[in-house]
Amino acid sequence: MEYVLLFFIALVAMMLGTLAGGGGLITMPAMLLMGIPIHSVIGASKISTTFSSFTTFLTVLLKKQITLRESWWILPLSLTAGTVGGLIATHISDAALYKLAIVLLIGAFFTSFLSKADFSGIATLQPSKTGVTGLLGIGLYDGLFGPGQGTLLLFLFNQLKISYMRSIGFVRLASFSSGLGAAITYMAMGKIIWPIALALVLGSMSGAQIGVHIAEKLNPKHVRILLRLVIIGLIIQLIVKAII
Repeated sequence: MEYVLLFFIALVAMMLGTLAGGGGLITMPAMLLMGIPIHSVIGASKISTTFSSFTTFLTVLLKKQITLRESWWILPLSLTAGTVGGLIATHISDAALYKLAIVLLIGAFFTSFLSKADFSGIATLQPSKTGVTGLLGIGLYDGLFGPGQGTLLLFLFNQLKISYMRSIGFVRLASFSSGLGAAITYMAMGKIIWPIALALVLGSMSGAQIGVHIAEKLNPKHVRILLRLVIIGLIIQLIVKAII
């Protein structure tokens, strides 16, 4: 029964995560309430994110909304950052990680009001100072902890004037890469509870596909509102968790 519940939790979380990031708002507290150790929670989440993100990336790629020529450079940057983040995660306290997440999300929230971009851009993705720095920083954070990582990536690609559906494809490739790097380190640490990870993988892959189909029908002008609501929810959750 526990694994069935985890499947549906992961399905809903990844559906939300595909649309606006913030899937961790659902999965992490739910798993912690079930008594699963924090490092096993993060490790299982990274494995499920790796599988579901790759399938979503392939879906958008096969729809020819993005190209490998544009996106190839995302993989080595995010993979490296995620691996480094996973390696140093055990040396940073949970309290410090919560504080880092709060600062990043508050920054993203206020940046969303300063930026005039609304996911209606038609730019071609190319390596740039903003893009490379952003991917490395967010990938490192994803390997360390992760809540809000997808939302931060969406804001990054919005800043780079990439359209919404194309942004989802690039976000999922970056999430796959950093998640893979982090997952490898958690497996090496022996922190993975495999039945839990498998339930999350199956639910996440299902939720990701549902999210892609919904995303195609969303008005890009409404996406920033959805992102802000997700960020507010994440900030409240993390502040409460940090206080407790």
